[in-house]
Formats: sequence, C-alpha cells, structure tokens
Amino acid sequence: MNVSVEISMYPLIEEYPQIVQEFIEKLQKQKDLIVTANAMSTEIYGDYEIIFDLLKNNISQEFDNGKAVFVLKISNGC
Repeated sequence: MNVSVEISMYPLIEEYPQIVQEFIEKLQKQKDLIVTANAMSTEIYGDYEIIFDLLKNNISQEFDNGKAVFVLKISNGC
C-alpha cells in the first residue's frame, strides 16, 4: 500500500538547520521513495512499510542524539 507522509522536524537546540538538513538527506537516500523537501516540511511518498521502517530508525536516532519534536500527517488517499 502506498502512502504520503508530510513530516516536519523541530530539534530543540539552536543549531537546528544542520540537523534538519542531515535528517532530510538520510530520507533522500532511500531510492524507492519520492522525497520532496520544502521550507515548511518534507513530503515522502511510497510503500507504507518502507516509509515507516525508515522513519522508525531515523527518528529513533534523532531522539538518541537530543530532544526534538516531529509532526507527521499520513494519507493513503493522495
């Protein structure tokens, strides 16, 4: 099943731009997903299992590295 996910990351430190960019680059390395970054959020489109395995691993790493807030919207209709 394909889904669309819109994700925003808010690291709770002053040096956040570099951390956000590195997170987006990790997502973009996944070849079988469409990842589009813009100023407000990042959109991911592809297989549900692949996306959520990727997010589970990468969000967990970010939480291990420091405090952050993630906002996600998930749709299987667009």
